[in-house]
Amino acid sequence: MATPVKVYGPTLSTAVSRVLACLLEKNVQFQLIPVNMAKGEHKKPDYLKIQPFGQVPAYQDEDITLFESRSINRYICDKYGSQGNKGLYGTNPLEKASIDQWIEAEGQSFNPPSSVLVFQLAFAPRMKIKQDENLIRQNEEKLLDVYEKRLGDSQYLAGDEFTLADLSHLPNIQYLVNGTDRAELFTSRENVGRWWGDISNRESWKKVVEMQTSPPPS
Repeated sequence: MATPVKVYGPTLSTAVSRVLACLLEKNVQFQLIPVNMAKGEHKKPDYLKIQPFGQVPAYQDEDITLFESRSINRYICDKYGSQGNKGLYGTNPLEKASIDQWIEAEGQSFNPPSSVLVFQLAFAPRMKIKQDENLIRQNEEKLLDVYEKRLGDSQYLAGDEFTLADLSHLPNIQYLVNGTDRAELFTSRENVGRWWGDISNRESWKKVVEMQTSPPPS
């Protein structure tokens, strides 16, 4: 039996949950190792050996160590290409290029404003930090017009099949739709709302959400 890969980090981390969703899509056995960031465990020397920037996730597959969730997911799809969702990262160069461009769009154009909104709307109230309404408004305006148009032309971002391009967007949207009062940013748009309803109901993602609501003891 293959040794389970190891994923280090809390399930509530958007980057960690992105990797967990990919592992579940690919039917890869994994061991989740909690990292208590409130106690500074991500800055300890042993952890920095596998994640030099002191962030999450860190990923170990036997003697391979990786960090950065989107790169980890590409590696998982390439190494375990013959199992689970075989088309998750495409099956030819053109499909991969289409997926990659939307993963890059997520990382560079979608993640920055959506991360601001996740912090301001979901985490600031829990941390009793005053919300910045101007910052919220500015970042709401940057999000979804391009997505509404694209998803009017195809079922998913990179074509007519669910791929890493869609999966990469799941964590931040989950917080914004289910953890804030701004769900209508997504649900009020015909194409984006349809897309979100589809991808958020995948069994892999529902398992991740279950892990987030019932996290293992640290």
